Amino acid sequence: MAPASPRVVVKVDLKKRPWQQTQPLHNRWHPEIPSVAEVKTGELFRVEMVDWTGGAVKEDGSAGDIKSIDLSTVHYLSGPIKVVDEDGVAARPGDLLAVEICNLGPLPGDEWGFTASFDRENGGGFLTDHFPCATKAIWYFEGIYAYSPQIPGVRFPGLTHPGIIGTAPSKELLRIWNERERQLEEKGVESLTLCEVVHQRPLASLPTTKGCLLGNIEERTSEWERIAKEAARTIPGRENGGNCDIKNLSSGSKIYLPVFVEGANLSTGDMHFSQGDGEISFCGAIEMSGFLELKCEIIRNGMQEYLTPMGPTTLHVNPIFEIGPVEPRFSEWLVFEGISVDESGRQHYLDATVAYKRAVLNAIDYLFKFGYSKEQVYLLLSCCPCEGRISGIVDSPNAVATLAIPTAIFDQV
Repeated sequence: MAPASPRVVVKVDLKKRPWQQTQPLHNRWHPEIPSVAEVKTGELFRVEMVDWTGGAVKEDGSAGDIKSIDLSTVHYLSGPIKVVDEDGVAARPGDLLAVEICNLGPLPGDEWGFTASFDRENGGGFLTDHFPCATKAIWYFEGIYAYSPQIPGVRFPGLTHPGIIGTAPSKELLRIWNERERQLEEKGVESLTLCEVVHQRPLASLPTTKGCLLGNIEERTSEWERIAKEAARTIPGRENGGNCDIKNLSSGSKIYLPVFVEGANLSTGDMHFSQGDGEISFCGAIEMSGFLELKCEIIRNGMQEYLTPMGPTTLHVNPIFEIGPVEPRFSEWLVFEGISVDESGRQHYLDATVAYKRAVLNAIDYLFKFGYSKEQVYLLLSCCPCEGRISGIVDSPNAVATLAIPTAIFDQV
């Protein structure tokens, strides 16, 4: 017998804003955000998602919407989804949630996406000191391929994946997140010379009621106010998975997520048609609306059995990702190297971020010689299937990073 069609457990209407959806979306991590759906282990189900800005970025060539975007609102996630076993027993704290990606893609009728870089005064990014102004490129999809009117001469196959997928944190894990990120904000750049090099602000995105969306929790009630002041932003990846931005996490992949609350409360969003390693422009990858078709299994007590805490508590763990068999095939690459010496000539000690920045800048300067603007190349390297590597991390004082670009994506080199 043929398998049943996936059950749609979260559906979105792209004509409506995120807060108008029938099944409420959310843009924070908190254990008290109620689930909007329930699935059983082994069941094939479908989750639809708006793009990470919830439709704030328009299908045009102007970067005005990027320059003025309200970054307190993102990312909009579909869920949470409660997961139970075949007997109806919910996933429990200490379990592992194995999530298999069976199918994914753009939503029908919305086959386009965007790549952008933020303005220095509103978000910044990896190369803000070189590219201080907002930029944007629109991409159109032809089957597995993408092309952009703003970056002519380029066409490449996408490796579609969710930028964000994760489980809800427990109250204790949420407290740990907020405390360590608050300390980072309070100490500032004095203890972090890297901040002087990448010029990225803010240092962390702390809880704020501004732009907060909490699913089924009624807005502006006392409960909403309390949770909004605690709920973690979705910007970074953390112990629950979250914004990992693993570009190869496509069809056939499996994610082993720690469970911190009853039911796991799985959420996902931030769909990408394609991404380069590092997603360097920050508003990077090719951002789009989309869908995931998933299956879940519960591994009882899996956190203790399979995950090793790297920190002071048993909550300091990280997911495991099993990458699927689907990826574009390329045979010829241009590889650019960077070392941990910044643009002023100052030596840094085994700093992989500085080294990767130098590799990216070397690639940009090279492709600039072939008729592209440096802004075009910056956006391209954020979303094309390029490969980033830490090639050396032990040979003092220079870390060595490389960026490999497949030459087949160009019709000119």
